[in-house]
Amino acid sequence: MSDITDEGTSFDAAKFRQVLGHFPTGVTVITAMEGGKPVGFAVGSFASLSLAPPQVLLCAGKSSSTWPKIEAAGSFCVNILADDQEDVCRVFASKAEDKFAEIGWKHSGNGAPIINGVLAYVDCTIGDVVESGDHFVVIGVVDDLDVMHEGGPLLFFRGGYGRFAL
Repeated sequence: MSDITDEGTSFDAAKFRQVLGHFPTGVTVITAMEGGKPVGFAVGSFASLSLAPPQVLLCAGKSSSTWPKIEAAGSFCVNILADDQEDVCRVFASKAEDKFAEIGWKHSGNGAPIINGVLAYVDCTIGDVVESGDHFVVIGVVDDLDVMHEGGPLLFFRGGYGRFAL
């Protein structure tokens, strides 16, 4: 099965997903406050970008109904999930109406939710948004960050969740 890319060339999307699925990724939940309500979604495409100035990047799907709310907020918090938070990830990867109904959290310095139990958080102001393919590449200017506890990260690998052990 092949898909046609924007450039008109044939490309096997299933093979793309299968091959890149062999690259383990950390799991994050991106949160913000929109109209006084917490919003958030799960993201695996997250990385550090720059030390000076401190910046991170994430990728948000163009079809996301949550990303426009976070973009409108102007700031967001990256919640780095711990290895015991697969259930949290599944909630934020869903289309649930109120993803925070069963999730404890507190406000970050920018006002975005920091989810209880995360390994760490990175509080950011949106610096730039670049449209690329079927995603937006979001550059966040880091305002604050901290480690909440020492533990293992939640990982996504070959279509499933896993843990990391030294």
